[in-house]
Amino acid sequence: MTGRAKPSTVTPIAPALEVDNASAIDWSDSADVVVVGWGAAGACAALEARATGASVIVIDRFDGGGASALSGGVVYAGGGTPYQQQAGFTDTPEAMAEYLRHEVNGVVSDATLHKFCADSVANLAWLEAHGVRFGATMPDHKTSYPPEGKFLYYSGNEVVPACRGTLGAPAPRGHRAVAKGQSGKALYAALKEATLKAGVQPVTQAAVRRLVRQRGPDGQPGAVLGVEVWQLPPGAPGTLCHAELHRQVARWRTFRPGKAAACRREAALIEQATAQPRFIRARHGVVLATGGFIYHPELMATHAPHAKRGWPVGAAGCDGSGLRLGQSVGAAAQALENISAWRFITPPAVWPKGIVVNTQGERFCNEQVYGATLGHALVDHQGGRGWLVIDAKLRAQAIRQCLFGGLWAFQSLPALAMMLLGAKKAATPEALAMRLKANPAKLRASLEAASAAARGEREDAFGKSPDMRQDMARGPYYAIDISIGSPTFPLATLTLGGLVLDEANGQVLDAAGQRIGGLFAAGRTAMGLPSSRYVSGLSLADCVFSGRRAGHAAAHFSD
Repeated sequence: MTGRAKPSTVTPIAPALEVDNASAIDWSDSADVVVVGWGAAGACAALEARATGASVIVIDRFDGGGASALSGGVVYAGGGTPYQQQAGFTDTPEAMAEYLRHEVNGVVSDATLHKFCADSVANLAWLEAHGVRFGATMPDHKTSYPPEGKFLYYSGNEVVPACRGTLGAPAPRGHRAVAKGQSGKALYAALKEATLKAGVQPVTQAAVRRLVRQRGPDGQPGAVLGVEVWQLPPGAPGTLCHAELHRQVARWRTFRPGKAAACRREAALIEQATAQPRFIRARHGVVLATGGFIYHPELMATHAPHAKRGWPVGAAGCDGSGLRLGQSVGAAAQALENISAWRFITPPAVWPKGIVVNTQGERFCNEQVYGATLGHALVDHQGGRGWLVIDAKLRAQAIRQCLFGGLWAFQSLPALAMMLLGAKKAATPEALAMRLKANPAKLRASLEAASAAARGEREDAFGKSPDMRQDMARGPYYAIDISIGSPTFPLATLTLGGLVLDEANGQVLDAAGQRIGGLFAAGRTAMGLPSSRYVSGLSLADCVFSGRRAGHAAAHFSD
């Protein structure tokens, strides 16, 4: 490939094909509902549509799973789940909504937020009915992801004083699916099996490149009638290679991202060379559920250039195809600039006792907040650059936690590398500021103020809990680079915005706020609960909530 442009891995999307009526197309197959994308949102939409008696076809560019199968398998649920009760916690839908209002920031209406919370226990039970298992064991410390054998935890900012609310004590709402290793694969496997058992017809290794839409009698666009899908020939050598390449992407995406990118390009070349077009009719509705657009370079450059140095979180199919299909028929989109930037500094559990400072040496955030909250403050308001400053005592405690605390390798190894090999050390705040090219007076003031709060002499300026403060009056000090783009300490990024919906039924809206007939969306293709700020489990929970909503409405749609 030397001297040649790299092939695009993005699904090409064509303008909608407008026809006078459905009989103008030679459809190769048909169903009441056609779901585009077979991750968690698509699976939930397909299952809900089938539960109404509708026939369903689900289409996926690969073999299903998407970002959901690669995730940690955490579902944000509350309001009094059986697992909260088993762990000894009391929770209500009202308390859950009060907390989530801080995270949602108005991207969905209060009515939708309250329905999400009111339905939470039932949606968790619905997942269990389809084979997903949950548990009530909890880790000892706040963590970015629970260790083996732990399945319930505080997955957001619930214990942060400013977010606790007034309706009772904080309750853990991160429900990790029971599995060995990360749980996304097990959660999705249950949904996939349930989808097939329900009689949903899968069309895999197939990408939808165009919507088919009826032309109204007055020349105005009518309802979406179906899709044009380009599918690899089943059983062909290139098709088998395409499937293996997708498995390699999942295998190498974390540890050898360059190799994973090469596999994505090779798979795209197979698609471009061998895929064959056909049309699939949707008698009632089409549901778009293809995930976000983290792997669409142009969309990222246009809407989120501030996140370009992040480590993308998503599957190879997260190229914005659902977003672009919706826009091809005039759909409105919002919040495309909203990127979840994950800068977790726990575990080690003692790291948040240090202070996080910007390039000037000033604190800018409560260090105990959820990683995406810290990442937002860092990337959106500090140019993506910052440092975690700890003292020798915290460093020694953190090293012990990494070595003997039962952490995942993806948690302990980067932390150890940063502390043992990457940290900048100095005896005084002024000497450390010189190494960081920061303002010595500001760094000393930041350390002195935080230490005074730890000694109880003043309130912490950012509301940190007393048990998370550390008196760092004496050095030596260690500064750990937490900036976006760090090769040793990658900062993950995820897209949050998407198509605008009628929140009552998941139907896609145009720029004038009018419903687009026969078109629905779910998951990260659309605006939803996580479209402002992300907390662990909220996206999968929204996939269930919005997927079920869209599947039910699509099955009942009539133009």
